[in-house]
Amino acid sequence: MRTLVVEDELTSRLMMQSVLSSYGECHSAVDGEEALEAFRIAVDSGRPYDLVCMDVKMPGISGVEAVRRIRNIEESHGVLSTNGAKIVMTTIVEDPHGVVQSFGALCDEYLVKPIDRGKLLQKLRQMGLID
Repeated sequence: MRTLVVEDELTSRLMMQSVLSSYGECHSAVDGEEALEAFRIAVDSGRPYDLVCMDVKMPGISGVEAVRRIRNIEESHGVLSTNGAKIVMTTIVEDPHGVVQSFGALCDEYLVKPIDRGKLLQKLRQMGLID
C-alpha cells in the first residue's frame, strides 16, 4: 500500500507515518500544496497512492480543497473517485460542516484526532486496503 500523509502538525504526522509505514511505502506532506505536487508526481509516474490521509484544516490550501483537486487529477487521468485513492480526512474538531464538505469533496472516511490506531486500522480494513 502506498500512502500519503498530509498533516501540518508534526506529532500527528509522525504517529500516522509510524502506523502506516508498517503496511508499505509512506510519504508525507506538510500542506495542501505539497500534497498536490506529491500526488501529481505519483500519478504521472504510474505509481499512484492507494491511501491519502488528509488534515482538514491547514495553512494555504485546505484539506477539503486539496481533496477536490486530487479527485480532479484522477479524473483527468481517467480514474473515477470510486477507483482512485482512498481518502481519510482527519481533524482535531468534530465539525458537522467540515464532515459534509469533506464527503462533498469525495473523501471516503473521516476521523477525529487524536487518531486512534485501532480505529484507523479498522477503517483501512473496511476499505479493503489491509487484511
